[in-house]
Amino acid sequence: MSGVTIHQVAAAAGVSASTVSNVLNGRTDRMQAATLARVEQTIERLSYRPNRAARMLRTGRIKVIGLIVPSVANPFWGALARELEAIALAEGYHVLLCNSERDPARELKYGEELLADGVSGVVLCSSLPSLEHVEPLLSRGLKMVAFDRTAQAGDPPSLASISVDNAMGAELATRHLLELGHRRIAFVSGSVNSVNRRERLRGFRAALEEAGLDPADATVWPGADTTEFGDKDAAELGRNAARELLSGPRPPTAFVAINDMCAIGICRGAKDAGRTAGRDVSVVGFDDILLADLFEPPLTTVRQPLPEMAAETFQQLRARIESAPSAGRSLLIRPRLVVRESTAPVPASSPAQTGAVTDGQTPAQTPAQTDAVTDGQTPAQTDAVT
Repeated sequence: MSGVTIHQVAAAAGVSASTVSNVLNGRTDRMQAATLARVEQTIERLSYRPNRAARMLRTGRIKVIGLIVPSVANPFWGALARELEAIALAEGYHVLLCNSERDPARELKYGEELLADGVSGVVLCSSLPSLEHVEPLLSRGLKMVAFDRTAQAGDPPSLASISVDNAMGAELATRHLLELGHRRIAFVSGSVNSVNRRERLRGFRAALEEAGLDPADATVWPGADTTEFGDKDAAELGRNAARELLSGPRPPTAFVAINDMCAIGICRGAKDAGRTAGRDVSVVGFDDILLADLFEPPLTTVRQPLPEMAAETFQQLRARIESAPSAGRSLLIRPRLVVRESTAPVPASSPAQTGAVTDGQTPAQTPAQTDAVTDGQTPAQTDAVT
């Protein structure tokens, strides 16, 4: 049945139009169960669909949120979109996806268009150090949650920030390689001019220093000094890095990659250089995308708990859209190391490891390669730090 109005639904259900509106908008806390069931059955029987344009004219907004990611070429962002959309749909919201390539001008343009279309809230995932470019949108009422970005000095007071502990994740990855006896460990990334990547580099260096190694001597692939983030071609970036570093005078025996796609590229680059990941060189990724377990060798990686992060992100954004303005909140979630088959002890045939701490200890043996999960937890740590 087409062209059904809210008043026709109300008449058929024997209630007022405002009661039908309350059902459509989830305001049913004080509604009798029989009334709610009757209205829902009538809506279904008449195939009633609210007019979104009319709703926007009445309220100035629609139940749609924006999701601005760097690029879904990285499967991590596609997985986040899937998780967030499932949660949003269950709560009556829809999600519009935008790819920004971490370009501030592009993010501003998307935000302006979403706001003009009645969208009240956006999840921003670029993790840029400054959000100055989106402050005009916030001043016009757009609600925003920054994902994969810890709160920074100068952030708008109403901004919520949700992130995995990126520094801890990189520390877990690097410690794992150190425990396997590796000392020549390379950090591979595109530009580190984002909050999350800087924190991962900081965690990498902190783990080296903790082991008695000089972080200044560590290999950080020059790609990290560029202005290109490599979100669209992270695998090729990793492949090029491995080819270059493994052909150098002091080739690393292990790699910490900025994300899983980069790690997969490093494994391929190692093969190009005549080496096998998980045997001749060790590789650790970050994210634990679906491909990580399907790749050969299965990838040791740092897992981001996406379902938990997506749920918290939606709840924080929804609260800002539907309730009175609230102060910003920064939530830090613990990552976990998933040990698979792309890491192993230093091969006996590898050249001597410089910078090793030689106190008579033998290199630590690898943990069982059975998707072992470790979180590096100390008694003072909790799963979420606010």
